[in-house]
Amino acid sequence: MFAGNLTRNAETAAAEYTGMIHSSRFDIAIQLEARAKMSARSPDYDVTAVNKSGRKVRIGTAWNETGNTSGNPYISMQIDVGLGPFRVNAVQTKEARAAQSGAFEIIPLVSNGLMKSGSLSGELTAMDADNAFTGYIANMMFDLEFILIENSYKTEETHPDYRIEVSSPRGTPIRVGSAWMAKSSRTGNDYLSLLINTPDGDLRVNAVQNEEQRGGQTFSIIPFIDSGEQPQDAGAGLSLVA
Repeated sequence: MFAGNLTRNAETAAAEYTGMIHSSRFDIAIQLEARAKMSARSPDYDVTAVNKSGRKVRIGTAWNETGNTSGNPYISMQIDVGLGPFRVNAVQTKEARAAQSGAFEIIPLVSNGLMKSGSLSGELTAMDADNAFTGYIANMMFDLEFILIENSYKTEETHPDYRIEVSSPRGTPIRVGSAWMAKSSRTGNDYLSLLINTPDGDLRVNAVQNEEQRGGQTFSIIPFIDSGEQPQDAGAGLSLVA
């Protein structure tokens, strides 16, 4: 079960809401930051928190909603801190609504619907030389910095374009995944598809550019959504040659 609180901030604040969410296993300070909507049902907010390494990470998404019967506004959140996704709502008491307060109470939501985890943040930046990238991927349970190096073993179209490498504590390069250059058949925009072995297991993500990033060197890492555009054999494994 979950409990918590959420408070609407002044309009000048970077995060529109701040609060806490609690369970028998954690107490986490959260923020809701407005995000650009791609459609009417796109999330209104990113839910963020700070992990053990001190990095701010995205742990979920949130929507502004209105009760079907009551007509009262509330916030629906889908969150994952590395233990599996869960749903909660942030609602106001009668007293809070009467006082026009910005205080909300977080309550658990019981749902039989299937959920996909949005529990990660990451960024990829093109380096000036050697056709390489540097980046990170993180959630509340792990924080992994890596580089993408051109795959010199590539001999076929389906082979990865890049190796994903991290450094051991002694600085030894360790391959942890593969990456492919791709183009969206829907938008025509270039992106990178990554298969990376994290402490949570093999993870598929895409590195894409939003409108502000397009034409620059920085990509945002987002959870993989199967749209039929994934490069062939992108999930075939972590072979050093393939």
